[in-house]
Amino acid sequence: MLKKIIALDAMGGDYGPSVTVGAAKMALNEIHGIELVLVGDRNQLTAELEKNNLQQDSRIRIHHASEVVDMGDSPVVALKKKKDSSMRVAINLVKEGTVQACVSAGNTGALMATGKYVLKTIRGISRPAICTLLPGINGHTHMLDLGANPDCTPEILVEFALMGSILAQSVEGIENPSIGLLNIGSEEIKGSELIKRASQLIGESRLNYYGFVEGNDIFKGTVNVIVTDGFVGNVSLKTGEGLAALVNHVLKDEFRRNWLTKLAGLCAMPVLSAVKRRLDPRRHNGASLLGLNGIVIKSHGSADIESFFHAIKIAAIEIENKVPQRISAEIENYFSQVEEAVT
Repeated sequence: MLKKIIALDAMGGDYGPSVTVGAAKMALNEIHGIELVLVGDRNQLTAELEKNNLQQDSRIRIHHASEVVDMGDSPVVALKKKKDSSMRVAINLVKEGTVQACVSAGNTGALMATGKYVLKTIRGISRPAICTLLPGINGHTHMLDLGANPDCTPEILVEFALMGSILAQSVEGIENPSIGLLNIGSEEIKGSELIKRASQLIGESRLNYYGFVEGNDIFKGTVNVIVTDGFVGNVSLKTGEGLAALVNHVLKDEFRRNWLTKLAGLCAMPVLSAVKRRLDPRRHNGASLLGLNGIVIKSHGSADIESFFHAIKIAAIEIENKVPQRISAEIENYFSQVEEAVT
């Protein structure tokens, strides 16, 4: 079994070490063959290791970093003024080959900028993209980009399609993932000229292109991968999260309305618990920063222990399946085919 060594930005996110160390303990118990490097303030992390009875565990160690990237810091501040931050040091460890992946709940913009600056993008990839797995009626859907690139050219959307396809194939084991391009309608005449051109290019590739999909297809599981620009992707993701919160709130209100509804709620508890577990956003936490020469996983800043654990789990899966290497090989193969077609 491949050993999986993962660096955790232990100071990142809203809760820092109290969550990251707790999640580390959970990961050591649940994921076989992993070793963890906690990056951050040595004193704080030592205290958390003692609280979790991990101080003697040889599978986990501390790598000191004297600074922290705050959630309000700009990417420029993170890059130029906080070179010894837990985020930067964790990504440096990936660059050096000391670890195979980094997981952080820190500032998204800073994480993307630092990852791109330190690790660089895979040859042939213009911009990295944020990709996550969303629950659906017919399984799961990978969606990218979710906020890193508000403006995209048709060629960049093709790169996203390639990377999303490789990720779905590697992580989900789908032999020939279907690709959908998010649009305001499924008809060929719908959408901007940019989207139409992207559709043409993806259709000309050897990818399994389904065609245009709409917003209501995101949670249906119509396709395995949905491609869009970062502006639309981020709005769609946050809309879905807000809707889930609204439904949860309304259900609680209605079941608490009177003694009869409370009784009905008690009877429905097993079903409600199953639904909650199936749609629990903590189980889908962890977005991949695809296109970098290394594995970087972004966790929600407000992640709790279980949520951050699932981000670590995604990092372990991507290490096992050598996702960056497969993307690199596939991109090189794609451009070779394009050059052959031109000549």
